[in-house]
Amino acid sequence: MPLTRRSLLLAGGAAGVASMVPASLRPAAALEATHTLAPGPARIRMVGDAYPETTVWAYDGRVPGPEIRVRQGDRLRIAVTNRLAEETTVHWHGLRVPNAMDGVPHLTQPPIAPFETFIYEFDALDAGTFWYHPHQRSHEQVGRGLHGALIVEEREPVPVDRDLCWMLGDSRLKGDASISNDFGAMMDMSHGGRVGNTVTVNGRVLDEVPVRAGERVRLRLVNAANARIFGLRFREHRPTVIAIDGHPVEPHEPEGGRIVLAPAMRVDLVLDMTGAPGDRTTVIDDYYPDRAYRLLDLGYGPDRLRDKPPDTPVRLPANPVAEPDLSAAVRHEVTLGGGMMGSMAGAMVDGRMTDMRTMLRQGMAWAINGVSSGGADRHGGGDSGRAMAPILTIGRGRTCVIAMANETAWPHPMHLHGHTFRVLSRNGRPTRFKEWQDTVLLAPRERVEIAFVADNPGDWMFHCHILEHQAAGMMSTIRVA
Repeated sequence: MPLTRRSLLLAGGAAGVASMVPASLRPAAALEATHTLAPGPARIRMVGDAYPETTVWAYDGRVPGPEIRVRQGDRLRIAVTNRLAEETTVHWHGLRVPNAMDGVPHLTQPPIAPFETFIYEFDALDAGTFWYHPHQRSHEQVGRGLHGALIVEEREPVPVDRDLCWMLGDSRLKGDASISNDFGAMMDMSHGGRVGNTVTVNGRVLDEVPVRAGERVRLRLVNAANARIFGLRFREHRPTVIAIDGHPVEPHEPEGGRIVLAPAMRVDLVLDMTGAPGDRTTVIDDYYPDRAYRLLDLGYGPDRLRDKPPDTPVRLPANPVAEPDLSAAVRHEVTLGGGMMGSMAGAMVDGRMTDMRTMLRQGMAWAINGVSSGGADRHGGGDSGRAMAPILTIGRGRTCVIAMANETAWPHPMHLHGHTFRVLSRNGRPTRFKEWQDTVLLAPRERVEIAFVADNPGDWMFHCHILEHQAAGMMSTIRVA
């Protein structure tokens, strides 16, 4: 039986950073109980009872993995036992952790071998919506289901009736609901990445999310897809953005009413349920206009929580992130190159200039500042920091401004580990909110300027979070020393 409708889119180490936690955020009993995670094979019901279960790779047998919730200032201790038949790691995306806890194989830790356990320990410096995923062969390990949410709650959160997290993802499924095994296909690597044909919310194809008239919901959106960019519209509703990539932002309605999330990005919304009992309203994704589809419906139950949603303030308290001093900043330029329909003739690979045709034969298609990190079958599947010289070295405590230029025909969500940066400008125009982010989307031919204080020492990954682009060479390191 073929999959149909929106199921198949037929159109298409704790020392170091610990001292950065303000004393007011350190509870008397700082150490949380040890959490455990066990990545391994599992079977889940992804697309409904009419189809077979899907074989996945999952944390604790669940997709997404267990939602970890802690309070700001708490210390986390997470024991990861590898039940896969291959090595893995866990990266705590967006969290400012010590370098040894960052989960990058061969750069910050040895990969976790099958049946071995690695213990991660770090402080939750910042409140917000974060997530975890492997950084070992991540284009396949994440694509098969290894991801989960890590929520750090504010000491004084905004009052809402419900706090929900939607982990958005997609899979490339065959007619029997099994995952297609064509990971690392050069078409995906050299073009827009592995965009699936089945879109899920919290690991399942959903038809409806129940809501009540008059309620206020905090909705945490996480894009855990390999390559899909989401552009969500909540019809007949006016969501308010209160945080981006976990960090507070001036509350505002999204431009044009659409929330855009590139891979790895998060957006926190306050969503007031202004409909009437019995109403049903649609959430659509029209980021790709020729492939717009209905994600799910908000279904109003028969009762009313209150006459109308509350009008209490929704501004979040700031996180303890150091403000960049632009007057004393060191400045660097970064150019993103490569891919099909681009102008890059070749790049440096392992210290040697290599033409584009040879690169493609070796699984490489992308470069940062003319250097490609290697193909999907090299150096641990394109994720490893092995033998990677830093693209930049920044003195500890210095403010750094990076001007990034996307000289390719494809979008790139660029992610910096270990730090949070302000997005200063796009194409020379100052941004409205100077958002704090850890992943910033650059459209084709776009130029973006970011700034951050390099206050977390170590060698940090800097890469495109379209995981096929990362695996095919768009990855480097930035050293803070």
